[in-house]
Amino acid sequence: MLNLLPPLNDHNLPWMDTIHPIVVHFVIAMALIAFVFDGIGVIWRKPQLFEVSFWNLLFATGAIFVAIIFGQVEAGLASPYGASRDILDIHTTIGWSLAGVLSLLTAWRYVLRNRDPEALPAKFLGAGAVVSGLIVVQMILGDRLIWTYGLHTVKVVAAMREGLI
Repeated sequence: MLNLLPPLNDHNLPWMDTIHPIVVHFVIAMALIAFVFDGIGVIWRKPQLFEVSFWNLLFATGAIFVAIIFGQVEAGLASPYGASRDILDIHTTIGWSLAGVLSLLTAWRYVLRNRDPEALPAKFLGAGAVVSGLIVVQMILGDRLIWTYGLHTVKVVAAMREGLI
């Protein structure tokens, strides 16, 4: 069965480069800007921004599942070593948690939008701030996996293949 898969390249992937970071950057941008627009909309009393925020949150919620799928596949091919295993485990757990939390937040936002499209409760803004903080933590962990441990980088993959790591 494994012989049906394409051979792994110098990034230890069956495709050209990592796809997870590409997709996840859309999630990060859309989720964070959704809460920024909600905050600006409340402070400046610009309810038009709530509509932009809702659509960003909705697409971020859909995109996070695509990011998780590629993240799971790429994590399985990463051959994490040392402390990177622990960081990858935490990163994976937070990623799945964020998918659930963003789904719940999007559903809550949908209900709020249908009840009164020109108002947002402070509790929702607080939840958005907490989720934004969790996204920042997730970004830091992902950055460490790449920039500190070099998962899926050519030099680290080569060192693993030569048995140096």
